Amino acid sequence: MAAGAGTLLTVCLLCAATLRTGFGLHTSNAVYGETIVMPCGQTIVDRLLFGKWKYEKADGTPVFVAARSAVKNKTSYEDVPEYNGRLNLSENYTLFISDAKISDEKRFVCMLVTEENVFEEPTVVKVFKPPSTPVIINQPTFMETGKLNKVGECVAMESYPDGNITWYRNGKILEPVDEVISIEYIKARNSTSGLHNMQSSLQYMATKDDIDAEFSCKVTYSMPNGQISSESDLAVFDIYYPTEKVTIQVHSPRKTIKEGDNITLKCIGNGNPPPQQFLYYPPGQVEGITGSSTYPITDIQRNASGDYKCSLLNKNMIASTTVTVHYLDLFLTPSGEITKEIGDTLSVTCRASASKDVSVTWMKDHKTLLQPSFKNLQYHDSGLYECETVLSEVDGLRRKETLNLIVEGNPRLKLSKKVNSDGKRKTIIYEVEGFPRPEVQCTSMSNGLFLNKTDERPLGNAKYSAEIIISPEENVTIVCTAENRLGREIRSLNVSAIYIPDRDEPNGKSEDNNDNAKLIIGIVVGLLLAALVAGLAYWIYMKKSSSASKHVGKELGNTEENKKLEENNHKSEA
Repeated sequence: MAAGAGTLLTVCLLCAATLRTGFGLHTSNAVYGETIVMPCGQTIVDRLLFGKWKYEKADGTPVFVAARSAVKNKTSYEDVPEYNGRLNLSENYTLFISDAKISDEKRFVCMLVTEENVFEEPTVVKVFKPPSTPVIINQPTFMETGKLNKVGECVAMESYPDGNITWYRNGKILEPVDEVISIEYIKARNSTSGLHNMQSSLQYMATKDDIDAEFSCKVTYSMPNGQISSESDLAVFDIYYPTEKVTIQVHSPRKTIKEGDNITLKCIGNGNPPPQQFLYYPPGQVEGITGSSTYPITDIQRNASGDYKCSLLNKNMIASTTVTVHYLDLFLTPSGEITKEIGDTLSVTCRASASKDVSVTWMKDHKTLLQPSFKNLQYHDSGLYECETVLSEVDGLRRKETLNLIVEGNPRLKLSKKVNSDGKRKTIIYEVEGFPRPEVQCTSMSNGLFLNKTDERPLGNAKYSAEIIISPEENVTIVCTAENRLGREIRSLNVSAIYIPDRDEPNGKSEDNNDNAKLIIGIVVGLLLAALVAGLAYWIYMKKSSSASKHVGKELGNTEENKKLEENNHKSEA
């Protein structure tokens, strides 16, 4: 019976194709380089003797790779070079193949053998490998408008199975368009590894709208869990296009241009790359001057105002701009230091010339005033005159001229006097006018000595004043002389003597009032004494009356003399 069973088993193994039973075809998906897992797919049958795994060659020939004895609980692997060291068969007859390769894509069969039958369960292995991230190679440095430009080649390497490459512009798919978009697709398979290399090239007709446009490519491929996509980095190209317009700019240190400034003309073409050579046409220049994108002008002057132009070297485009050079001139006649005499007339003009209407402003001693008049000059007309004008539209454009007017005159001298409040001194006051400042000296005619004076105090407009304090014991004449380099003036003043009474008199009384007061007091005293003493009093009264009469006559004489001296003094002053 045992021999019969062995014979049957051998026949069954050889005739597995006709004796197999199962529940259908299974698929095992694996990622390249990872482990392939193939469950047997067949329920473990009773009285199982052993299980085996095999795969079928292209011609249908079976190749056994692994077996496991259910009786002895022992696993064995066949000497198949491509699977040596890669196989592992578990107790439930699941076959593991490590380091999955493309060549592992085969039809494997799990065989479970009993004494009565052989059960087979086929499994198809599918291997997937993602390609490398797509890269755009051979990119140009720029693209030109008006012609097909090579954008580059999108390359995705070592994929299995192969995939598809799609080109995008700003996230939108690019499709071939005659003479506008051309796409070529190339696939190659490595005969050793079985992996696919994919490559797609793109040619594109660029326009100015492609400035800053983002190009990319995407590869779509299959994986065990479905379709997967991978996108390249974005590619942005410099778009070259011809110049369609030329403009000219004026660069200056300020908004407006004034004489002496340094300016630069800049000519710009709107092409890419921008043109670097231009022709410049200053005012009156017929033939252009070749220059770069900038044309400097230093120390510009008013005669440089006008239209400036620039063009491309082929002169087919031209741009122009107007340059206005602002200027400001001021003419003051006369100017500097001018000396005139009092009463003279001076003709003065201040005139401004500018690129725009301006007015002049007058100042005297740094204070604003209206148009000054220089007729019948007086001392108060002396001073520093400034004529100024400003061109407010131009920062820093201001002009100023100065006239230092000096009004000179001969000395003019005036004398006056007053009695001091103490009644013991008299004050001589002089006021002097003139320029240059006159020097004043005063002398007494009685002794010819110079008199001391107080410091002169200014009264304004070339006037000065000082005082001389004297205590004359007799009538004197004071003579004062005022002198400068233009002339001299002499004035005299008669001054009466100071009368000193026997006792103090009320302040503020004149000399004549003092004498009259004393006369009245004497008469009153005499009358009182006469009333007290009859006889003696009468004699004393008569004597004092006689003495009083004489004294009054003498004092009256002094009063008349003083009046005459005062009259003479008034004549001198006149």
